[in-house]
Amino acid sequence: MIRPLARFLAAFAFLLAAAAQAQLSIEITGAGAQRIPVAVVPFAGEGALAPAISAIVRADLERSGLFRTLEVPPLNPPLTEASNVNYAEWRSRLADAVVLGSVAARPDGRFEVRFKLFDTVKGADLSGVAYTLSREQVRTTAHRIADYVYEKLTGEKGVFSTRIAYVVKRGARFELQIADADGAGEETALASFEPIISPAWSPDGRRLAYVSFENKKPVVYVHSLQDGKRQAVAHFRGSNSAPAWSPDGRSLAVVLTVDGGSQIYLINADGTGPRRRISNSSAIDTEPVFSPDGQTLYFTSDRGGSPQIYRMPAGGGEAQRVTFEGSYNVSPRISPDGRNLAYIARNAGKFQVAVLDLSTRQAQILTDSDKDESPSFAPNGRMILLATVNSGRGVLSAVSADGRIKQRLTVSAGDVREPAWGPFVR
Repeated sequence: MIRPLARFLAAFAFLLAAAAQAQLSIEITGAGAQRIPVAVVPFAGEGALAPAISAIVRADLERSGLFRTLEVPPLNPPLTEASNVNYAEWRSRLADAVVLGSVAARPDGRFEVRFKLFDTVKGADLSGVAYTLSREQVRTTAHRIADYVYEKLTGEKGVFSTRIAYVVKRGARFELQIADADGAGEETALASFEPIISPAWSPDGRRLAYVSFENKKPVVYVHSLQDGKRQAVAHFRGSNSAPAWSPDGRSLAVVLTVDGGSQIYLINADGTGPRRRISNSSAIDTEPVFSPDGQTLYFTSDRGGSPQIYRMPAGGGEAQRVTFEGSYNVSPRISPDGRNLAYIARNAGKFQVAVLDLSTRQAQILTDSDKDESPSFAPNGRMILLATVNSGRGVLSAVSADGRIKQRLTVSAGDVREPAWGPFVR
């Protein structure tokens, strides 16, 4: 297994091999203390599509840990978004909110989905949306509906329509997978018999940067998810690793050994122009990540004698140490609002996900596993995706930024690692 120390030293390897289907299944192992009870009524006419849109919406909301979905059998006659809602009756069923909808076939072979959200506590119609979709867009549409409900009831954007990237090791084959946030709809972006590591989403969600060893050395590629074309953007002498996108999508911070030790450089994301070295130390500087405003780079360095997290101006300059608790802190990731730093901390011999409040300097261990790596914030900052080890193999997990909600994302067999949560869909 990839230990965090081995990751820090760029000695990346997978040691388990097993044939597996790549689709993830999600097990919720914890939930928020106060969950909003929501009734998602089976949509009238949704039997014409598979899977059922209402079932996906319920699963999305339940998976967030913020909602408790109520079982509602198909009603006869069915309720639709145009039905009169008896708020008192739904309150008696302990539902604070109700989602009603319908599916209708169109003459052009597509379908129209309409839905509305009702607040039974306030007795209010919270409006809704109509979508036109093909049979292939059922899951996408359902995720968009769940995002709408989530935002209306919590005030923050939902992430059900976003995607995740991760690497699966199957036998001697490595696959870079792209999937919906719930693990469904997985597609293989790249397959290789050499390791693939460090996938990083571009800010617009249309490209992935990653490191491939297909040339028997680590090289950074940028891969278009729209047409499958890719380009080697960092193929210098020595090692090329740890790509991180600037917020404007024009630049990548990468770690190169072209001038000796591992140092951080800036390159153009299209591979043109000269490289620019921005860290200058005799230590190992690695794992860079930009702050949301693009003004600061956080990175891992052993310049103080042990791996710790530092920050410096994105254009280079004096570095300041950020983490002080413990002798080993690596893999920094900044929350979308720039307020919190997630990282891997060695805690009593375990490698676990921690979060540091950058204003109060208070740190919290979020996970109870012992071999975590690769934390990645959801674009709304609510959840953190990570890789860990369970029963001797790599799996993906997720934990809320406050540690209250925990999930496990698994496959039936195989080794799954290197997760990265994509940005909001634009």
